[in-house]
Amino acid sequence: MNPRGERFELFTLNAYWLGLSYLWNSLHVLVLPAVLLQFVPDQQKNTALGMLTFAGLVLAMIIQPLAGTWSDRLSTRFGRRRPWIAGGTLGDLIFLGIMAVAGGLPLLALAYIGLQLTSNIAHGPAQALMHDRVPPERMGRASGIKNLFDMGGLVISSLLVGNLLTEDSLGLTLATIAGVLLISALVTLSVQEDPAAPTQNRPGEALRIGSEFRRLIAARLLFLTGVYGIQTFAQYFIRDTLPHANPVKLTGDLLATIVLTLIGFSLLAGWLCDRFGRKPMHTFASLLLATGSLLMTTAQSAGAILIFGSIVGAGIGLFLSANWALASDLAPPGQGGRYLGLTNIATAGAGALSRLAGPGIDALNALRPGEHLGYSALFLTAAVLTLLSLVLLKPLPDFIQRN
Repeated sequence: MNPRGERFELFTLNAYWLGLSYLWNSLHVLVLPAVLLQFVPDQQKNTALGMLTFAGLVLAMIIQPLAGTWSDRLSTRFGRRRPWIAGGTLGDLIFLGIMAVAGGLPLLALAYIGLQLTSNIAHGPAQALMHDRVPPERMGRASGIKNLFDMGGLVISSLLVGNLLTEDSLGLTLATIAGVLLISALVTLSVQEDPAAPTQNRPGEALRIGSEFRRLIAARLLFLTGVYGIQTFAQYFIRDTLPHANPVKLTGDLLATIVLTLIGFSLLAGWLCDRFGRKPMHTFASLLLATGSLLMTTAQSAGAILIFGSIVGAGIGLFLSANWALASDLAPPGQGGRYLGLTNIATAGAGALSRLAGPGIDALNALRPGEHLGYSALFLTAAVLTLLSLVLLKPLPDFIQRN
């Protein structure tokens, strides 16, 4: 394949992440926090948001690796991965419709849990497509493009949904989510799949891969728990600590700032990973995120929040490209669905664990009203967790060092 064709395929393979990112960043960061205020008392908002999303993410943590493993073993004339992507996306559209007409907390919760089920049925097999078709020497760049689409979805959702969402526009907001998801799915479904059967590992090799993947998953869990904690409670942090007329819009602006920085650093990290290795990028990422998180505890204005958010975004961008490239290096050929699906134990697990901070934030905020101790604890915890992730990654091999 010529270089232009290779670049085009890298974009086509990763297009679905734009739709998935738009879906989940809209729901978790903007839609659910705003809609839940209609159904729960203000004093319990962090708890309600945390518990609902915790339940959904636990389900995601189970479904995604199972769907990925099943797709490794599937054999149809449409391929191994694409039937799952098509079926899961169709289910997403149904549950988005249910959410649009939900008039109370029970139906809203049902739609959210249903979305977690169907979305992750598609998600696990979708991420194996890149592993099936991209060689290791280009995996860093492919990971950077994946993060470009991931973060592009976040930018679009932050700017569009942040300005579009009101009590009267929920249906329209969810319709934009459905449209972006459907278009991105159709682009990725145009990819021609590699029909190669999964390989079988020798017993000793399987034990080594399993040990390395457990370390990778644990390190990813620690890093992303801090990231998702900041993301999940950002709107309530802004609402409670800053006298801003529109906390939903400022939250969208914050996330857009983080993501614009993230995009630049993730693309840079993709190139640097292929040239210098994955692990140096992990080190820089952890130092940047820890610094940005600690600075957030001192923010007293919208401008300060946006500046410190850009440091956080740089750290996340470096981490996401380097970590996905390292995970792809470790996954055996033909078994991308299984092994890359297991990374969701960390991704969804981190999302679930971060939601458990909700009751603690409310309790600490109530301990000394006006001092916002809960939010300070949130940012401090994020800094500590990201530095601990480096300890777990240290023994892992690096692609550049091995080749």
